[in-house]
Amino acid sequence: MSEDALDAYSRAVSTVARTVTPHVASVRTPVGSGSAVVFTDGLLLTNAHVVGSARSGALTFSDGSESNFSVVGSDPLSDLAVLRAHEGTPEPASLGDADRLVVGQLVVAIGSPLGLAGTVTAGVVSALGRAIPAGRGRNVRMIEDVIQTDAALNPGNSGGALAISSGAVVGINTAVAGIGVGLAVPVNSTTRKIIDALRTDGRVRRAYLGIVGVPAPLPDPVAQRTGQRAGVRLVEVIPGGPADRAGLHARDLVLTVGREPVQDAQGIQRQMLAEVIGVPLPVTVLRHGAMVDVFAVPTELRP
Repeated sequence: MSEDALDAYSRAVSTVARTVTPHVASVRTPVGSGSAVVFTDGLLLTNAHVVGSARSGALTFSDGSESNFSVVGSDPLSDLAVLRAHEGTPEPASLGDADRLVVGQLVVAIGSPLGLAGTVTAGVVSALGRAIPAGRGRNVRMIEDVIQTDAALNPGNSGGALAISSGAVVGINTAVAGIGVGLAVPVNSTTRKIIDALRTDGRVRRAYLGIVGVPAPLPDPVAQRTGQRAGVRLVEVIPGGPADRAGLHARDLVLTVGREPVQDAQGIQRQMLAEVIGVPLPVTVLRHGAMVDVFAVPTELRP
């Protein structure tokens, strides 16, 4: 890399660090620590796993100012939480749109790894569209469109900012998947809805069908007729659940939900939003070579 190129790279990283670092706090709770980002007056965004079961804690900003906080809402299935600072906070960071990222784009991670507040690392977007599981027990959900980066992340980075060269925060750092592999929850239209729900209700309502499925190819004649190459093979239908009451069975091959084609579990998951709770949802499956239409009425997913 030429000296001029290195200087340009250094200038970009240092500008982002100077812009974003004041908006990132170190988080301490009785159950752990991490980072958080001021995203509007008095409110900060972090990971749900950073606060865990804690309902309060303390914040420290890069200028040394401190504040106690309370947890406004936490959503383990998206690994996001909203905190309210009791004292003043710096101006909010600018939130960007992760859906506009491209592989190879410069990103800068800012957080408090290993308790070292205001730590800055830089790298690129290594991959887009990753998915990681969140939740536990039967309430496991895939966090979609996760950003993969080679910017160094360590314990304590969780909840910190992943920013682009403009200084806009496009992700909340969430996990270290291996050497040189960091992951961040994207800031996009979906996560903005989650953030709004946490701010107003303290939780995120989701619909529940009671099925477990895996991607499976469609038979060639069906694929040619529908233009769809794959569906979701049901491996389990929870007894007494909405899908069971609607007449769905294990081994059914789900083609559409809500009249939208689905090719994996995430395709179904995307539709399990608050607005479909209690609303008849059309589901088309392939069963013994024949198309079968049913209406399932999702219930609310309970913790």
